[in-house]
Amino acid sequence: MLIEMKVEGLLFDPRSGMYILLLQQVDGEETLPIWIGKPEADSIALALGKVLTPRPLTHDLIKNILDELEVRITKVVITDLIDNTYYALIYTHDGIREKTIDSRPSDAVAIALRVQAPIFVEEGIFELRKADELEEWLKNLKPEDFGNIM
Repeated sequence: MLIEMKVEGLLFDPRSGMYILLLQQVDGEETLPIWIGKPEADSIALALGKVLTPRPLTHDLIKNILDELEVRITKVVITDLIDNTYYALIYTHDGIREKTIDSRPSDAVAIALRVQAPIFVEEGIFELRKADELEEWLKNLKPEDFGNIM
C-alpha cells in the first residue's frame, strides 16, 4: 500500500555534514527522514520557495525536457530501504503507457515538487526503517549496557 507524503522541511545534520529531507504523512503521523547531499537539498529548497533561477538547474532541465516530450510525471514512490539507502521510482506517462524510472529519493522529490506530482512511500518502508534502527542499536550494544541483572 502506498502512503502519501509531503515535504515537511529540510534540516542540517551537523554530525554528518548532510541535510535531512523530512517527509510527513499527509493524513497521519508517520515521518520519514532521508539524509541527502547539499546540491539536492539546495534544489529542493529552491522548489519549496518557488525561486526561479536565471538558467535551468538540473531538476528544472529534467522538467523542461519532459514537458517538451509531452511526458507527464504522475507520482514518485520511495520503494525500498537496503543497507541504509533508500530507493525511489519516478512514474511517467506519455499519453499511451506508464513507465518507471529508477531514481534517488532526493532527485525524485526535487522533480516532483517542480511538477506538483504526489510523493508516496511504500508502507513497508516504515517497518524496514524500524528494523534497521533496531539492528544498528543491537550492533552497538556493549556488555556493560546490560547492567547487573542479579
